Amino acid sequence: MKKLFAFVAAAMMVCACGGDRSTLLKVYNWSDYIDESVIPEFEQWYEEQTGEKVHVIYQTFDVNETMLSKIEKGHEDFDVVCPSDYIIERMLASDLLLPIDRDFGDTPNYIDSNLSPYIRACFDKMEGGDKNANDYAVGYMWGTTGILYNAKYVTDEEASTWEIIRNPKFADRIFIKDSARDVFSQIILLLRQKQIQAGEVTLDELMHDSSEQSMLDVENYMKQVKELVAGWEADFGKEQMTQERGWINLTWSGDAVWAIEEAAEMGVDLRYSLPKEGFTVWFDGWVIPKYAVNTKAAKYWIDFMSRPDIVIRNVDVTGYVSVSGAPEVLEAFTDEECEPLDLSYFFGPDATSVCADPVLYPDRADIERSTQEHDWGDKTPELVAMWSRVKGENANATTVIVIAVVLAAAVVFAVYKRVTSRNHGRRSANKRTKTAKK
Repeated sequence: MKKLFAFVAAAMMVCACGGDRSTLLKVYNWSDYIDESVIPEFEQWYEEQTGEKVHVIYQTFDVNETMLSKIEKGHEDFDVVCPSDYIIERMLASDLLLPIDRDFGDTPNYIDSNLSPYIRACFDKMEGGDKNANDYAVGYMWGTTGILYNAKYVTDEEASTWEIIRNPKFADRIFIKDSARDVFSQIILLLRQKQIQAGEVTLDELMHDSSEQSMLDVENYMKQVKELVAGWEADFGKEQMTQERGWINLTWSGDAVWAIEEAAEMGVDLRYSLPKEGFTVWFDGWVIPKYAVNTKAAKYWIDFMSRPDIVIRNVDVTGYVSVSGAPEVLEAFTDEECEPLDLSYFFGPDATSVCADPVLYPDRADIERSTQEHDWGDKTPELVAMWSRVKGENANATTVIVIAVVLAAAVVFAVYKRVTSRNHGRRSANKRTKTAKK
């Protein structure tokens, strides 16, 4: 109903403006991925900077491919959207993006002055033919893939490797993201450790390995794992962890932050590990689609979203980690209760000993074991087919019980989550989980 109301309101606004798109900015973003109070502030700021009025029509999506389909077919003239890394690559390759002009006149260029050098380097690695992603996309949020575990039942050493998901000691206590792309990427890093250690292949090279042999190796490994899995989850894994129904969860850092904070209130000690074999990082970023109409307001929107005070507010409300390396952001998320970390890779040479949450900002020693995924292109159907064979009909008794409990509690938890998550300022990774089913 809320989405229907938003759609009707947007349609009425377009009609009221007589179809004059120069006064409208159509933004398409993930659900629950912004502090919505900044939207009217942008409208006021834009008029102050340009002397022109603009009204934002803000719409949301839950699946990358839903957004992409609308743009590919030219059915929607969105001015600025926020896809995930692999979709940015796909859009670049399909010539669906416009370059982002950095000329803002007298307005500061917050994009380039605040973007973390680490994020810039990662976007340099994105594939888009002869196009550099940094010219067509500006990062928004980022995170990691790792192991969330219950310290009461799992040791730090056990959680330091991806092998933990094949440990029979934890049978029926393991939850794994229902994401072929993310699971494949972690497991291939595990299975190719000898080659990595021997210098025969790099982490980055493995992210381009979609060979038949690698697909088969991961499939065989995961078929052994599935006998121990309590559930393949898209969003309910973190709740199972906080309630101690699950002890291990292959998940994303956004989910981990939410679960760790929720569990602490119930006296449950959850921790997050980035396995020694390596792990992947992910990114979302603002882009201007090929069919955009108001490109001027679009670039100002991206600049505004890169302004440090706006960054901090969006992080506080959503719980995700911004790509901004601004000093104000570093100061805002310094936590003296945490151990010092070397965050110089992200914030610059002066940030070699920063007290911060390692789930949000991994230490340099950890980030050096990371790599990033890429779009599978025409190999995507093979990946999806492999994942379907892995899961099969593996609905064991525990899985059935878990699903039943989750469904029965869905309404109650939805209300609870709506209230508590806003107060925490640390939201779950709903957005990321919904990108998983390719």
